[in-house]
This record gives sequence, structure tokens and C-alpha cells, in this order.
Amino acid sequence: MEPVITVGLDGSPESLAAAHWAADEAERRKLTLHLLHAWPLLAPEPTNTPSEIDQNYWAKRIVHNARAELQARHPGLSVVGDLVAEDAQDALLQAASESEMIVLGSQGLTPVESYFMGDISMPVVARAERPVVLVRAEKREGGPPPTPGTAGAVVVALKLHGPCDDLLEFAFGTAAMRGTPLRVIHGQALPVHAYAPWGVDHDVTDEIAQDAHKQLSQALRPWREKFPGVEVVDVVRLDSPAKAVVRDAESAGLLIVGRRKHRPSLAPRLGSVADAAIHHACCPVAVVPHD
Repeated sequence: MEPVITVGLDGSPESLAAAHWAADEAERRKLTLHLLHAWPLLAPEPTNTPSEIDQNYWAKRIVHNARAELQARHPGLSVVGDLVAEDAQDALLQAASESEMIVLGSQGLTPVESYFMGDISMPVVARAERPVVLVRAEKREGGPPPTPGTAGAVVVALKLHGPCDDLLEFAFGTAAMRGTPLRVIHGQALPVHAYAPWGVDHDVTDEIAQDAHKQLSQALRPWREKFPGVEVVDVVRLDSPAKAVVRDAESAGLLIVGRRKHRPSLAPRLGSVADAAIHHACCPVAVVPHD
């Protein structure tokens, strides 16, 4: 099967924004864009049935309209549409296993969650074997939704323990394709011994920051050598990792966070940084599974 980027469509503004983002990314990576709409109640394809009594009319329209809009904007892009009579979560997980990445719409934290974000996106993010990108819709008067995150640096959140090659390969490769700087953010909460009766002990915090910078530099050295054209800015924040990453990504074009494929059975599927990024970052968020 040829390499594709798959986007899940449900007819919402968020999923259409995700489709536009995915089209830009597919064009950038020279990949085919796969539009997927899954609905368990999809009827067998009728023959010679007028559209007004076709049970699949609205499902077909979701895919057809999105495809027409994307082809008009990207005339050279290969776009394929797909309607499947399956549970959306199962269909998306299967598509993720066959795609370079999967892209879904997201509303973040709002009073009413979207269909994908509420019931579909989180399980897909937590279980997919390939990167999952969540894209929010941007409000705009008339016309098609703009493509979010087309400007700004690529930001990646990085821990300093455990393997992270898949995460860094995705981050450096994405920054290289976009021709934008890569900001590598490491957040580290201060330990108890860094506090004194008068406040923070700056001698201790300076030592912690210097040690973190040294470890971060060592972790990034082979990737800087592999991607010499990527401008890299490494940042250490002595703060909650989740807060540090969300704050640094305010003007980012894309925020990349990791998810461990194998977590303890009773542990949450997503770590605190990934969870905070998904719910609070304004830019598109890529969740990359890694060992």
C-alpha cells in the first residue's frame, strides 16, 4: 500500500480543519491524502437510487465536499475518499496502522466536546501505533477554515530519561520539511531541597539547570549532526513539565509530545504532558508513540 496520511471526517468544522492541515502536510511530504468517514449504520451501496432516498447521502456528501474543497486548494495532491461501515474508533485505529500519520479534529476543553474528541480521538491517541495529530478549527467569517499552525516553530517536549529516538526523528524530520526552527523544551519541577525558608535557593537551581542543559545537549547531539540544516533551540524550564510545554507552544506551528507504547497496566494511557498539550495547546498537537 502506498504511504498515506489519513484524516478522520465527521462533518464537523474541526474535522474539516484537520483535513486542510492534513492536505498541507501530505503535499509537503509528497504523500497521498486519505479521507475516511466511518459509520456503523452505513447501508449497503444501493443501485440507481435517487439521492433524496439514499440512506448514505449525507455520509457521501461529507467526503465528497471535503475532497472537492481540498482538490481545489491542492490541484496536484492525490486525494482518495473512503466510506466504511465500521465503528469509527476501530476504523481509525486500523487506518493508523496503515498510514504515516492520522489527523483528527479537536475542540480541546470546551463545554460541548466534538464527536471525535469526546468518543473517538482520545482512545485513538492512546492506542495508535503511528503519530496522531489533533487540529482545532479556527473561527473565521465566511469561506473555508484556515489551516491552523502554518507559521511558527516546531516545538517538541523532551524528557531526559528513557529512549526517545522515534520522537526526535519525527520532530527533526518535520522541522526540516517545514524549514522552520525546532524548539526542544525540557520542563523539570524543582525538588524539595531547592527551596529555602526565604524562597528558592538559586545555587541549587543553577546547578539543576546546568545539569539539565548538559543532558539535553548530549541527547540532541546525534540529531543535530543528522539534520544539520535544522536550527535547534534547546530550552530548560524549572517548572512543571506540562505547564512549561504548553506555555512555550503558544506561538508554535506544531507541538510534538511523546506517548510511551508500553505503560504499567494501572497507569493512565497518556502522561501529564501529552494530556495537557491535547487539552490546552492552541496549535496542532502531534502525539508520537515511542518505546
